[in-house]
Amino acid sequence: MEVSLLITITFLAGYAAHLLHLPPLIGFLSAGFILHYAGFSEMELVNSAADLGVTLLLFTVGLKLDIRSLFKKEVIGTASLHMLGSLVFFSLCLMAFRFAELPLTSGLEQHSIYLLAFALGFSSTVFAVKALEDKSEMNALYGRVAIGILIIQDIFAVVFLAASTGKLPTLYAPLLLFLWPLRPLFYRLLDRVGHGELQIVLGFFLALVVGAQLFELVGIKSDIGALVMGMLLASHSGANYMAKALFSFKEIMLVAFFLSIGLSYPPSWDAFGIALILCALLFVKNTAYMLLLMFFRLRSRTAFLGAASLGNFSEFGLIVSAIAVKLGWLPGEWMAALAMAVSISFMISAPIHKNADKVYQWLLPVLRRMQRKRLNIEDQPIELGQMQVVILGMGRIGEGAYDLMQQHYPDLVIGIDTDLDKIERQINQGRAVIQGDATDSDFWEKLHPSSELKLVLLAMPHHHGNEYALKQLKKGNFNAKIAAICQFADEAKKLRRLGADEVFNLYNEAGAGFAEHVYNELLSSEKSPQGDKQAGENVRFRA
Repeated sequence: MEVSLLITITFLAGYAAHLLHLPPLIGFLSAGFILHYAGFSEMELVNSAADLGVTLLLFTVGLKLDIRSLFKKEVIGTASLHMLGSLVFFSLCLMAFRFAELPLTSGLEQHSIYLLAFALGFSSTVFAVKALEDKSEMNALYGRVAIGILIIQDIFAVVFLAASTGKLPTLYAPLLLFLWPLRPLFYRLLDRVGHGELQIVLGFFLALVVGAQLFELVGIKSDIGALVMGMLLASHSGANYMAKALFSFKEIMLVAFFLSIGLSYPPSWDAFGIALILCALLFVKNTAYMLLLMFFRLRSRTAFLGAASLGNFSEFGLIVSAIAVKLGWLPGEWMAALAMAVSISFMISAPIHKNADKVYQWLLPVLRRMQRKRLNIEDQPIELGQMQVVILGMGRIGEGAYDLMQQHYPDLVIGIDTDLDKIERQINQGRAVIQGDATDSDFWEKLHPSSELKLVLLAMPHHHGNEYALKQLKKGNFNAKIAAICQFADEAKKLRRLGADEVFNLYNEAGAGFAEHVYNELLSSEKSPQGDKQAGENVRFRA
């Protein structure tokens, strides 16, 4: 009965948030508070699922992460300077609150203030990844920068946890370096398990056993082990498919994570008041993110959207605070205040992130003046010159289309793809290919097409990518014919309705082509009257 009631309240709260055009995760947080007031306390099942959800989340983040992105100055520089600035800013604010004798602050010791300020400096990995996935902008430049900043922050949290609890890595920790030469073994496993249930089980094994448990055994936080394991596999072509296979499991377990927050820390009016005051300070936190990203030469739009993804408080802040409470460094009532601050910050961030483009357009005159003249190389305009044919997606279909179009439009064809390794291979084979992500709104903001453009081929492997690109092409009034690939009849209808001039159904056309090839090669001379006649003529000719 308890489980039935928990599921019912969770669904109703999540659905209510959906009806209000808010992310369901806000409803799940509310469900946790409701369940607490209904007499539920911490549940071992929910807490275990919550831990698994966060671990799987970091594993799937690692699967999509290019480790080189962490060492870019806009990532490590912004993360470090923002954490330092947040520590100073929130410490001063909390000292002012203590001086004003606000609830929960009057008895705070100085070291407790510093701990709280440190916890408030984090932004939520769970929220950012969910919000970016919902908008299909994980690969957008601002999304990649935001995730990189969050991972650097998570590393800060791990260092704190290791130092504060006295749990230093064991002498066996350096053995983890042998995971790197074992990558070919993991790659071979990924190649051989296929795309069914065995792939899902392999994902759990790599995330929870090889990653999380192995790191835990040598005294390093298990979540970091899952993240590192994902990063080791990120360059494999099957990593993206594994992330998709684990998607539903990760989603349901993250529901438990948000429930656990509400169940664990009962709110009070004093905690609610402090939480509101802390959330009012988010404006300063967001502005600092945006200014730092622009300082590192990102466009004003990239900086604004990145800040919108990071403008909240974090579950890692709660973890840091929970350790501090256990060690007696922080009063226990602050856990409820921080839990409510995290929840309210999600409610504030969700509509801002969802409507970030509209808000940016409203602020555009001011933000453009703040943008630096010399921009980061990844954020500069994409110039297509005099190219007449553009191919979005340079997989096998894109390659074939490129080679054929090159015969008709020599040196006037250009391919665009997101995969740097694929791009390098294409360039070595003599094709003109540049990096760009047509599912990223930034790409269309930066794209400067040629006035001579005649044809755009949408050859990306996923329908939603081709559909999104088609909408952007129509919105931008590109004066060119548009052709797209699809796999199903309903997709073809939708693409034509959106304005595609030609649609190529891969399954239909491949099936027809396959049958025609087989018929011509194997059956034409045996079955058709024409074939029989031709066969007779061949016999007479030989005779």
